[in-house]
Amino acid sequence: MNKWTRRAFIATGGLVGGGLALGIAGIALAPNRLTVMGDDDGKSARLTTWIKLAPDSTLTVLVPHCEMGQGAHTALAMMLAEELEADWATVRVEEAPAEDAYANGYLVRVFTPGMAHVPGFMERAVDFASLKLSQRMEMQVTGGSTAVRATGELGMRVAGATAKAMLLQAAAERWQVPASECVARSSKVLHSGSGRSASFGELASAAAKLEPPSRPTLKSADQYTLIGKPIPRLDIPAKVDGSARYGIDVTLPGMLYASVMAAPVFGARLASVDESPALDMPGVKRVVKLDDAVAVVADSYWRALQALRRLTPSFTQTGDSQRSSESLHKDIVAALEGKESKVDYSSGDAVARLSGAAKTVAAEYQVPYLAHATLEPMSATAWVTADRCEVWTGVQDPLAARGLAAKVAQLEDQRVTVHNMHVGGAFGRRLPGSQDFVEQAVRIAKAMAPKPVKLIWSREEDIQHDFYRPAVIGRFTAALDAGGMPVAWVSKFNGAAGGGDESPARPVYAIANQDIRSTRNNTHVRLGSWRSVAYSQHGFFNESFMDELAHAAGKDPYEYRHELLKDAPRQRAVLEKAAWIAGWGAKPPPGRARGIALVAGFGSIVAQVAEVEIIDGRIKVHQVWAAVDCGRVINPDGAAAQIEGGIIFGLSAALFSEITIRDGRVVQSNFADYPLPKLVDAPRITVEFIQSEAAPGGIGEPGVPPIAPAIANAVFAATGQRLRSLPLRLA
Repeated sequence: MNKWTRRAFIATGGLVGGGLALGIAGIALAPNRLTVMGDDDGKSARLTTWIKLAPDSTLTVLVPHCEMGQGAHTALAMMLAEELEADWATVRVEEAPAEDAYANGYLVRVFTPGMAHVPGFMERAVDFASLKLSQRMEMQVTGGSTAVRATGELGMRVAGATAKAMLLQAAAERWQVPASECVARSSKVLHSGSGRSASFGELASAAAKLEPPSRPTLKSADQYTLIGKPIPRLDIPAKVDGSARYGIDVTLPGMLYASVMAAPVFGARLASVDESPALDMPGVKRVVKLDDAVAVVADSYWRALQALRRLTPSFTQTGDSQRSSESLHKDIVAALEGKESKVDYSSGDAVARLSGAAKTVAAEYQVPYLAHATLEPMSATAWVTADRCEVWTGVQDPLAARGLAAKVAQLEDQRVTVHNMHVGGAFGRRLPGSQDFVEQAVRIAKAMAPKPVKLIWSREEDIQHDFYRPAVIGRFTAALDAGGMPVAWVSKFNGAAGGGDESPARPVYAIANQDIRSTRNNTHVRLGSWRSVAYSQHGFFNESFMDELAHAAGKDPYEYRHELLKDAPRQRAVLEKAAWIAGWGAKPPPGRARGIALVAGFGSIVAQVAEVEIIDGRIKVHQVWAAVDCGRVINPDGAAAQIEGGIIFGLSAALFSEITIRDGRVVQSNFADYPLPKLVDAPRITVEFIQSEAAPGGIGEPGVPPIAPAIANAVFAATGQRLRSLPLRLA
């Protein structure tokens, strides 16, 4: 548990702009998670911002996160229902609307050092300050593997416990007995002394009139009846029977369709376009010119797309039109070899220890730009009138989308409604700053007012106008002592990793002297967050280099890591678990070899062992074993699925995908030249969790980083060839 620090204490007062006293003074009236909301539908009582109870005891949990396949809606509802003592059969989930009341301050707390866990007397003050800041930032984000460890742990559990306390008090007042004699169980309040009982639905209206407790009592782990059980995800049935609605599924009366073509070189502008080839086609309504793109609006998407492809727009020339992957690579190298750098993490005197070392090892690794390649391409439907704007889409921050739409439509935020749908894959592509498709949809709909317009990007547009994972080069040098153990670790890379003790660029092993630095390089390529963010690059770098150190020392890669983790019991236990379930000491089947990797991030620790075989010069991954310590596991079934999905997602980066640049533009345009793993490429996956009572960590992203280095290390074990660039290709 993080300690409450003076820095965090000062920061809390500053968050609301008026000092800590203002935050405390406003707590009693603050619109926070423990506020009793109004009866919005005349039937259900809202006991907290996130709970609605109907007269029949149906419990609706309002979740301030999108559902993009990660199962967050189910896990968060489980955490709330656990504290509330609700019958799971009565639980329903709705995504919270894009309104200020549902801004998510708990994300602020998780991302601010010292604020995740605070003394009880400060809880409401910090909660209030974080909420106000998140409202100013339009923060309703799903990302960073924060749903369970932030919203769930700090918010949903408290909301459930609060509602339970209010229901108990309502029953006690009805029966004229002490609240301490009442218990909640399976959506009922019971009084054992008299045998009386009342359903949550019967008590909801009375409970909603009570003052919420400021510090409700939370259950201990040994009292759980729901958390820790493999509960089927609530969103699966609708996705199986086709009733789940995504942004691309929206249909409105009189709706038109749009297809868009943006400037192929990032930063270029639309110069001119002859509209006649499109306007001559049937069903075409209009050609809409945007600053850096041209769109065609028609009465069907197919007609809009075909008409768009007949256009030959002219875009302005920029200084980047001659850029290529090779020239961008040279820029990165120049930055690495330059004199300027920023300290990402430092301990001891690593550079000095390199000289006079018994042995030094040096290596360079690189990873390319990567697209998100979501199954559902970017899409948004917008309806703009003189005084209103409505948007139907699937994004990772609907509040930010509302603010963006309001700006484009030139309306106040309160006159904009964003309907966030199921998201057909995101992985960071639909975060704030990457919602260009929402802006385009509103601009096009504004031009076509009062008709609603659905914009759908083609797959080519989606891959060639992404916000890409950065291309990164990492350079490493380590000093080994006479026993082959590392005494110094020096590394340098381009880009940013976050810095500090939790930096993804920092190795998890006990190495006394470290000097880790970053440099900046210019690129015109649009950059964004990609699943597991900087861990996806630095996990590959660090764990590949650690493997090289083990072999340079003449030691087994597992044993080498194990020795360096003697002061990190959680990490060591995960490494041991992965090696044990993979049978590390046993000889693999003929023609196969194994590699191991360990990455800690997002509050979780994951180790993976990959078993590979080289078939006709290609790398075939047969099996992956994963051991995970993510703290308390909320839903084992959903958690295992996320690790499995992370491994497959990481497999795409390890073996298949790469974005290259030629003449300033992205070369790849569809799955023919930007391949993803197919069913035949998927390995057998075994996932096991370490039972832990630590606070929940992330689960959506930590499964991605270890797979690429585990495969690369296995390839070395099989062939003696060290592959230092992704995607992995044998010479």
